[in-house]
Amino acid sequence: MDYTPVTPFRRPINAAILHYQAAVQQDLPPSGVNKWEALRELAAARIAFGLSDRDLSVLQALVSFHQATIVGGNHSETVVHPSNKAICERLNGMPCSTMRRHLANLVQTGFVVRRDSPNGKRYTRRYGDEKIAFGFDLAPLAQRFVEVCEAAEAVRAAEERYKRLRTTVSLMRRDLAGLVDYGRSLRPDRAIWDQASDLCVLTARDLRRKLDFAELQQMESALSEALNAIRDLLEPVQSQDMSTNEVTNEQHYQNSNKDSYDFEPRLEKAQGEGSASDPATALVAEGSTDEPVSVDNNLPRIPLGLVLAACSEYRTYAERPVRHWHDLVRVADVIRPMMGVSPSAWDEAKKYMGPEEASVVILAMLERFGDIRSPGGYLRSLSAKAALGEFSCGPMIMALMRKDAA
Repeated sequence: MDYTPVTPFRRPINAAILHYQAAVQQDLPPSGVNKWEALRELAAARIAFGLSDRDLSVLQALVSFHQATIVGGNHSETVVHPSNKAICERLNGMPCSTMRRHLANLVQTGFVVRRDSPNGKRYTRRYGDEKIAFGFDLAPLAQRFVEVCEAAEAVRAAEERYKRLRTTVSLMRRDLAGLVDYGRSLRPDRAIWDQASDLCVLTARDLRRKLDFAELQQMESALSEALNAIRDLLEPVQSQDMSTNEVTNEQHYQNSNKDSYDFEPRLEKAQGEGSASDPATALVAEGSTDEPVSVDNNLPRIPLGLVLAACSEYRTYAERPVRHWHDLVRVADVIRPMMGVSPSAWDEAKKYMGPEEASVVILAMLERFGDIRSPGGYLRSLSAKAALGEFSCGPMIMALMRKDAA
Protein backbone atom coordinates (compact mmCIF):
# COMPACT_ATOMS: atom_id res chain seq x y z
CA MET A 1 0.00 0.00 0.00
CA ASP A 2 1.50 3.34 -1.11
CA TYR A 3 2.06 6.05 1.44
CA THR A 4 0.93 9.56 0.58
CA PRO A 5 2.80 12.19 2.62
CA VAL A 6 0.70 14.94 4.16
CA THR A 7 1.38 18.19 5.99
CA PRO A 8 0.43 18.63 9.68
CA PHE A 9 -2.94 19.92 8.41
CA ARG A 10 -3.73 16.88 6.30
CA ARG A 11 -2.85 18.54 2.96
CA PRO A 12 -1.46 15.87 0.61
CA ILE A 13 1.97 16.47 -0.92
CA ASN A 14 2.63 14.96 -4.32
CA ALA A 15 6.01 14.17 -5.85
CA ALA A 16 6.20 17.43 -7.81
CA ILE A 17 5.80 19.53 -4.67
CA LEU A 18 8.40 17.44 -2.83
CA HIS A 19 10.79 18.00 -5.75
CA TYR A 20 10.42 21.78 -5.58
CA GLN A 21 10.69 21.78 -1.80
CA ALA A 22 13.96 19.87 -2.08
CA ALA A 23 15.18 22.34 -4.68
CA VAL A 24 14.51 25.27 -2.35
CA GLN A 25 16.98 23.80 0.11
CA GLN A 26 19.74 24.55 -2.40
CA ASP A 27 21.75 27.75 -2.28
CA LEU A 28 20.15 30.88 -3.71
CA PRO A 29 21.98 33.00 -6.29
CA PRO A 30 24.61 35.01 -4.34
CA SER A 31 23.57 38.34 -5.87
CA GLY A 32 19.86 37.58 -5.67
CA VAL A 33 17.21 38.36 -8.28
CA ASN A 34 15.06 41.43 -8.77
CA LYS A 35 11.59 40.21 -7.86
CA TRP A 36 9.79 42.51 -10.34
CA GLU A 37 12.05 41.45 -13.20
CA ALA A 38 11.39 37.82 -12.30
CA LEU A 39 7.65 38.49 -12.42
CA ARG A 40 7.91 40.18 -15.82
CA GLU A 41 9.84 37.26 -17.30
CA LEU A 42 7.41 34.77 -15.78
CA ALA A 43 4.48 36.71 -17.20
CA ALA A 44 5.98 36.34 -20.69
CA ALA A 45 6.52 32.59 -20.24
CA ARG A 46 3.48 31.80 -18.09
CA ILE A 47 1.84 29.47 -20.63
CA ALA A 48 4.98 27.33 -20.82
CA PHE A 49 4.73 26.73 -17.07
CA GLY A 50 0.97 26.17 -16.95
CA LEU A 51 0.14 29.45 -15.21
CA SER A 52 -2.82 31.75 -15.86
CA ASP A 53 -2.98 35.51 -15.56
CA ARG A 54 -4.94 35.11 -12.31
CA ASP A 55 -2.19 32.87 -10.94
CA LEU A 56 0.32 35.62 -11.63
CA SER A 57 -1.93 38.17 -9.93
CA VAL A 58 -1.86 36.08 -6.76
CA LEU A 59 1.91 35.66 -7.05
CA GLN A 60 2.32 39.42 -7.50
CA ALA A 61 0.29 40.00 -4.35
CA LEU A 62 2.54 37.61 -2.43
CA VAL A 63 5.66 39.28 -3.82
CA SER A 64 4.37 42.67 -2.67
CA PHE A 65 4.62 41.45 0.93
CA HIS A 66 8.35 40.89 0.45
CA GLN A 67 9.92 44.13 1.66
CA ALA A 68 13.21 43.95 -0.24
CA THR A 69 13.42 44.34 -4.01
CA ILE A 70 15.99 41.55 -4.29
CA VAL A 71 14.98 37.98 -3.54
CA GLY A 72 17.97 36.04 -2.26
CA GLY A 73 20.51 35.93 0.53
CA ASN A 74 19.38 34.33 3.77
CA HIS A 75 16.90 31.54 3.12
CA SER A 76 14.45 32.74 5.81
CA GLU A 77 14.25 36.20 4.25
CA THR A 78 12.43 34.79 1.25
CA VAL A 79 9.39 33.73 3.32
CA VAL A 80 6.33 35.99 3.52
CA HIS A 81 3.52 35.32 5.99
CA PRO A 82 0.38 37.35 5.12
CA SER A 83 -3.06 36.16 6.16
CA ASN A 84 -5.62 35.06 3.59
CA LYS A 85 -7.58 38.23 4.31
CA ALA A 86 -4.57 40.45 3.64
CA ILE A 87 -3.84 38.65 0.37
CA CYS A 88 -7.45 39.04 -0.82
CA GLU A 89 -7.40 42.74 0.05
CA ARG A 90 -4.37 43.26 -2.20
CA LEU A 91 -6.20 41.34 -4.91
CA ASN A 92 -9.00 43.93 -4.85
CA GLY A 93 -11.43 41.73 -2.97
CA MET A 94 -10.91 38.41 -4.76
CA PRO A 95 -12.91 35.68 -3.02
CA CYS A 96 -10.83 33.62 -0.61
CA SER A 97 -11.80 30.36 -2.28
CA THR A 98 -10.63 31.68 -5.67
CA MET A 99 -7.38 32.95 -4.19
CA ARG A 100 -6.67 29.61 -2.55
CA ARG A 101 -7.28 27.78 -5.84
CA HIS A 102 -4.76 29.94 -7.71
CA LEU A 103 -2.34 29.70 -4.80
CA ALA A 104 -2.55 25.91 -4.98
CA ASN A 105 -1.59 26.06 -8.66
CA LEU A 106 1.45 28.21 -7.81
CA VAL A 107 2.49 25.60 -5.27
CA GLN A 108 1.83 22.79 -7.76
CA THR A 109 4.01 24.42 -10.46
CA GLY A 110 6.79 25.05 -7.96
CA PHE A 111 6.96 28.85 -7.85
CA VAL A 112 5.75 29.03 -4.25
CA VAL A 113 6.59 26.60 -1.44
CA ARG A 114 4.49 26.33 1.70
CA ARG A 115 6.29 26.52 5.04
CA ASP A 116 3.63 25.31 7.49
CA SER A 117 3.89 25.95 11.22
CA PRO A 118 2.74 23.38 13.82
CA ASN A 119 -0.48 25.31 14.56
CA GLY A 120 -1.25 26.36 10.99
CA LYS A 121 -0.53 30.05 11.51
CA ARG A 122 1.89 32.15 9.46
CA TYR A 123 4.42 33.99 11.60
CA THR A 124 8.09 34.38 12.48
CA ARG A 125 9.88 33.48 15.69
CA ARG A 126 13.33 34.33 16.95
CA TYR A 127 15.36 32.02 19.07
CA GLY A 128 18.44 34.02 19.94
CA ASP A 129 20.18 34.83 16.64
CA GLU A 130 18.10 32.32 14.75
CA LYS A 131 14.94 33.40 12.91
CA ILE A 132 12.29 30.90 11.82
CA ALA A 133 9.52 31.95 9.41
CA PHE A 134 6.36 30.09 8.49
CA GLY A 135 4.35 31.07 5.42
CA PHE A 136 5.04 31.14 1.66
CA ASP A 137 8.60 30.76 0.43
CA LEU A 138 9.43 32.82 -2.68
CA ALA A 139 12.90 31.32 -3.10
CA PRO A 140 11.91 29.45 -6.33
CA LEU A 141 11.57 32.81 -8.08
CA ALA A 142 15.31 33.31 -7.63
CA GLN A 143 16.37 29.71 -8.14
CA ARG A 144 14.38 29.20 -11.35
CA PHE A 145 15.11 32.66 -12.77
CA VAL A 146 17.46 31.38 -15.49
CA GLU A 147 14.94 28.73 -16.52
CA VAL A 148 12.16 31.32 -16.66
CA CYS A 149 14.29 33.72 -18.73
CA GLU A 150 15.11 31.02 -21.28
CA ALA A 151 11.44 30.12 -21.63
CA ALA A 152 10.50 33.81 -21.98
CA GLU A 153 13.07 34.32 -24.74
CA ALA A 154 11.74 31.29 -26.58
CA VAL A 155 8.20 32.70 -26.36
CA ARG A 156 9.32 36.12 -27.61
CA ALA A 157 11.22 34.53 -30.51
CA ALA A 158 8.13 32.53 -31.50
CA GLU A 159 5.99 35.66 -31.34
CA GLU A 160 8.50 37.53 -33.51
CA ARG A 161 8.50 34.74 -36.10
CA TYR A 162 4.70 34.79 -36.12
CA LYS A 163 4.62 38.57 -36.56
CA ARG A 164 7.09 38.48 -39.45
CA LEU A 165 5.22 35.68 -41.21
CA ARG A 166 1.91 37.49 -40.85
CA THR A 167 3.46 40.68 -42.27
CA THR A 168 4.96 38.70 -45.16
CA VAL A 169 1.58 37.16 -45.99
CA SER A 170 -0.04 40.60 -45.93
CA LEU A 171 2.60 42.04 -48.29
CA MET A 172 2.30 39.06 -50.63
CA ARG A 173 -1.47 39.55 -50.76
CA ARG A 174 -1.00 43.20 -51.71
CA ASP A 175 1.52 42.28 -54.42
CA LEU A 176 -0.81 39.65 -55.82
CA ALA A 177 -3.74 42.05 -55.91
CA GLY A 178 -1.65 44.61 -57.81
CA LEU A 179 -0.42 42.02 -60.29
CA VAL A 180 -3.96 40.82 -60.92
CA ASP A 181 -5.10 44.33 -61.85
CA TYR A 182 -2.10 44.79 -64.11
CA GLY A 183 -2.33 41.34 -65.68
CA ARG A 184 -5.99 41.76 -66.59
CA SER A 185 -5.07 44.80 -68.67
CA LEU A 186 -2.57 42.70 -70.67
CA ARG A 187 -4.28 39.30 -70.85
CA PRO A 188 -7.96 39.72 -69.95
CA ASP A 189 -8.82 36.33 -71.47
CA ARG A 190 -6.98 34.24 -68.86
CA ALA A 191 -8.92 32.55 -66.05
CA ILE A 192 -6.00 32.84 -63.63
CA TRP A 193 -6.98 36.39 -62.71
CA ASP A 194 -10.29 35.31 -61.17
CA GLN A 195 -8.58 32.57 -59.19
CA ALA A 196 -5.88 34.91 -57.93
CA SER A 197 -8.45 37.58 -57.07
CA ASP A 198 -10.46 35.06 -55.05
CA LEU A 199 -7.28 34.08 -53.23
CA CYS A 200 -6.66 37.72 -52.34
CA VAL A 201 -10.18 38.13 -50.98
CA LEU A 202 -10.00 34.93 -48.93
CA THR A 203 -6.58 35.86 -47.55
CA ALA A 204 -7.78 39.31 -46.52
CA ARG A 205 -10.77 37.75 -44.78
CA ASP A 206 -8.65 35.17 -42.94
CA LEU A 207 -6.15 37.80 -41.78
CA ARG A 208 -8.91 39.47 -39.76
CA ARG A 209 -8.89 36.60 -37.27
CA LYS A 210 -6.22 35.04 -35.09
CA LEU A 211 -4.42 32.39 -37.13
CA ASP A 212 -1.93 29.84 -35.91
CA PHE A 213 1.55 29.54 -37.40
CA ALA A 214 0.72 26.51 -39.55
CA GLU A 215 -2.24 28.28 -41.18
CA LEU A 216 -0.06 31.28 -42.02
CA GLN A 217 2.54 28.98 -43.58
CA GLN A 218 -0.15 27.40 -45.77
CA MET A 219 -1.33 30.84 -46.86
CA GLU A 220 2.24 31.91 -47.64
CA SER A 221 2.74 28.79 -49.76
CA ALA A 222 -0.49 29.38 -51.71
CA LEU A 223 0.33 33.05 -52.32
CA SER A 224 3.87 32.19 -53.40
CA GLU A 225 2.61 29.69 -55.97
CA ALA A 226 0.12 32.22 -57.33
CA LEU A 227 2.76 34.96 -57.56
CA ASN A 228 5.22 32.66 -59.35
CA ALA A 229 2.53 31.54 -61.80
CA ILE A 230 1.56 35.12 -62.65
CA ARG A 231 5.18 36.20 -62.93
CA ASP A 232 5.89 33.33 -65.34
CA LEU A 233 2.80 34.28 -67.33
CA LEU A 234 3.65 37.98 -67.60
CA GLU A 235 7.37 37.68 -68.28
CA PRO A 236 6.98 36.53 -71.95
CA VAL A 237 4.42 39.27 -72.61
CA GLN A 238 6.66 41.91 -71.10
CA SER A 239 9.71 40.57 -72.96
CA GLN A 240 7.87 40.89 -76.26
CA ASP A 241 6.81 44.44 -75.45
CA MET A 242 10.35 45.29 -74.40
CA SER A 243 11.80 43.97 -77.65
CA THR A 244 9.37 46.12 -79.66
CA ASN A 245 10.08 49.22 -77.58
CA GLU A 246 13.84 48.73 -77.86
CA VAL A 247 13.68 48.99 -81.65
CA THR A 248 11.51 52.10 -81.48
CA ASN A 249 13.26 53.86 -78.62
CA GLU A 250 16.84 52.72 -79.12
CA GLN A 251 18.07 56.31 -78.88
CA HIS A 252 17.05 56.42 -75.21
CA TYR A 253 19.81 54.00 -74.19
CA GLN A 254 22.94 56.05 -73.78
CA ASN A 255 25.70 56.38 -71.27
CA SER A 256 25.73 59.75 -69.54
CA ASN A 257 28.14 58.51 -66.85
CA LYS A 258 31.24 60.11 -68.39
CA ASP A 259 33.10 60.26 -65.11
CA SER A 260 33.11 56.74 -63.78
CA TYR A 261 35.52 57.38 -60.93
CA ASP A 262 32.87 56.38 -58.38
CA PHE A 263 31.83 53.25 -60.22
CA GLU A 264 35.23 51.66 -60.95
CA PRO A 265 36.34 51.28 -57.31
CA ARG A 266 33.02 49.58 -56.68
CA LEU A 267 33.86 46.95 -59.30
CA GLU A 268 37.32 46.41 -57.86
CA LYS A 269 35.82 45.92 -54.40
CA ALA A 270 33.34 43.36 -55.75
CA GLN A 271 36.13 41.45 -57.46
CA GLY A 272 38.27 41.55 -54.34
CA GLU A 273 35.50 40.21 -52.10
CA GLY A 274 34.81 37.21 -54.34
CA SER A 275 31.63 36.37 -56.16
CA ALA A 276 30.72 32.97 -54.71
CA SER A 277 28.27 34.42 -52.18
CA ASP A 278 26.74 37.12 -54.43
CA PRO A 279 26.22 36.02 -58.05
CA ALA A 280 24.63 39.34 -59.02
CA THR A 281 27.65 41.30 -57.80
CA ALA A 282 29.93 38.92 -59.68
CA LEU A 283 28.07 39.66 -62.91
CA VAL A 284 28.42 43.38 -62.29
CA ALA A 285 32.16 43.02 -61.63
CA GLU A 286 32.75 40.98 -64.78
CA GLY A 287 30.50 43.15 -66.94
CA SER A 288 28.81 40.07 -68.35
CA THR A 289 25.38 40.48 -69.94
CA ASP A 290 25.33 37.56 -72.34
CA GLU A 291 23.15 35.00 -70.61
CA PRO A 292 21.02 35.08 -67.45
CA VAL A 293 22.31 33.09 -64.49
CA SER A 294 19.45 31.75 -62.37
CA VAL A 295 21.35 31.01 -59.19
CA ASP A 296 19.38 33.25 -56.84
CA ASN A 297 15.83 32.10 -56.24
CA ASN A 298 15.07 35.01 -53.94
CA LEU A 299 13.88 37.29 -56.75
CA PRO A 300 11.24 40.03 -56.35
CA ARG A 301 7.67 38.82 -56.49
CA ILE A 302 6.89 41.06 -59.48
CA PRO A 303 7.90 40.53 -63.13
CA LEU A 304 10.94 42.39 -64.46
CA GLY A 305 8.84 43.71 -67.30
CA LEU A 306 6.43 45.37 -64.89
CA VAL A 307 9.34 47.13 -63.20
CA LEU A 308 10.67 48.41 -66.51
CA ALA A 309 7.20 49.50 -67.60
CA ALA A 310 6.71 51.55 -64.43
CA CYS A 311 10.22 53.06 -64.43
CA SER A 312 11.56 54.94 -67.43
CA GLU A 313 14.15 57.36 -66.02
CA TYR A 314 16.77 54.61 -65.76
CA ARG A 315 17.10 54.47 -69.56
CA THR A 316 19.15 57.64 -69.54
CA TYR A 317 21.88 55.85 -67.59
CA ALA A 318 21.72 52.41 -69.23
CA GLU A 319 24.46 51.49 -71.68
CA ARG A 320 22.40 48.66 -73.17
CA PRO A 321 18.85 47.31 -72.85
CA VAL A 322 17.88 45.62 -69.57
CA ARG A 323 16.83 42.07 -70.37
CA HIS A 324 17.53 40.18 -67.15
CA TRP A 325 17.70 40.83 -63.42
CA HIS A 326 21.50 41.03 -63.39
CA ASP A 327 21.26 43.78 -66.03
CA LEU A 328 19.02 45.68 -63.65
CA VAL A 329 21.55 45.27 -60.83
CA ARG A 330 24.26 46.64 -63.11
CA VAL A 331 22.19 49.72 -63.95
CA ALA A 332 21.27 50.34 -60.32
CA ASP A 333 24.95 50.16 -59.39
CA VAL A 334 25.59 52.98 -61.87
CA ILE A 335 22.64 55.10 -60.71
CA ARG A 336 23.23 54.67 -56.99
CA PRO A 337 26.23 57.07 -56.58
CA MET A 338 24.56 59.71 -58.77
CA MET A 339 21.61 59.75 -56.35
CA GLY A 340 23.88 60.33 -53.36
CA VAL A 341 23.40 56.87 -51.87
CA SER A 342 26.51 55.84 -49.94
CA PRO A 343 28.19 52.46 -50.54
CA SER A 344 27.35 51.37 -46.99
CA ALA A 345 23.63 52.14 -47.47
CA TRP A 346 23.68 50.26 -50.79
CA ASP A 347 25.42 47.23 -49.27
CA GLU A 348 22.91 47.23 -46.41
CA ALA A 349 20.00 47.32 -48.86
CA LYS A 350 21.41 44.41 -50.89
CA LYS A 351 22.02 42.44 -47.70
CA TYR A 352 18.46 42.65 -46.37
CA MET A 353 16.47 43.00 -49.61
CA GLY A 354 18.62 41.07 -52.03
CA PRO A 355 20.45 42.68 -54.99
CA GLU A 356 17.48 42.46 -57.35
CA GLU A 357 14.87 43.96 -55.05
CA ALA A 358 17.31 46.65 -53.91
CA SER A 359 17.84 47.54 -57.57
CA VAL A 360 14.07 47.82 -58.07
CA VAL A 361 13.94 50.24 -55.13
CA ILE A 362 16.72 52.37 -56.68
CA LEU A 363 14.81 52.64 -59.95
CA ALA A 364 11.59 53.51 -58.14
CA MET A 365 13.39 56.15 -56.07
CA LEU A 366 14.81 57.63 -59.29
CA GLU A 367 11.25 58.13 -60.57
CA ARG A 368 10.44 60.22 -57.47
CA PHE A 369 13.90 61.67 -56.96
CA GLY A 370 12.61 65.24 -56.69
CA ASP A 371 10.30 64.29 -53.79
CA ILE A 372 12.91 62.43 -51.70
CA ARG A 373 14.90 64.73 -49.44
CA SER A 374 17.54 62.18 -48.40
CA PRO A 375 17.80 59.18 -50.74
CA GLY A 376 20.40 57.47 -48.55
CA GLY A 377 18.34 57.83 -45.39
CA TYR A 378 15.19 56.73 -47.22
CA LEU A 379 16.94 53.60 -48.50
CA ARG A 380 18.23 52.81 -45.01
CA SER A 381 14.72 53.08 -43.57
CA LEU A 382 13.44 50.63 -46.19
CA SER A 383 16.36 48.30 -45.43
CA ALA A 384 15.41 48.35 -41.75
CA LYS A 385 11.88 47.28 -42.67
CA ALA A 386 13.25 44.56 -44.94
CA ALA A 387 15.42 43.27 -42.10
CA LEU A 388 12.21 42.76 -40.10
CA GLY A 389 10.44 41.13 -43.04
CA GLU A 390 8.05 44.08 -43.36
CA PHE A 391 8.95 45.36 -46.84
CA SER A 392 8.08 44.52 -50.42
CA CYS A 393 8.87 46.54 -53.53
CA GLY A 394 5.53 45.59 -55.11
CA PRO A 395 3.49 48.50 -53.65
CA MET A 396 6.14 50.99 -54.85
CA ILE A 397 5.93 49.77 -58.44
CA MET A 398 2.14 49.55 -58.44
CA ALA A 399 1.94 53.11 -57.09
CA LEU A 400 4.09 54.28 -60.01
CA MET A 401 1.82 52.40 -62.43
CA ARG A 402 -1.26 54.09 -60.98
CA LYS A 403 0.46 57.47 -61.20
CA ASP A 404 1.24 56.95 -64.88
CA ALA A 405 -2.30 55.75 -65.57
CA ALA A 406 -3.72 58.90 -63.94
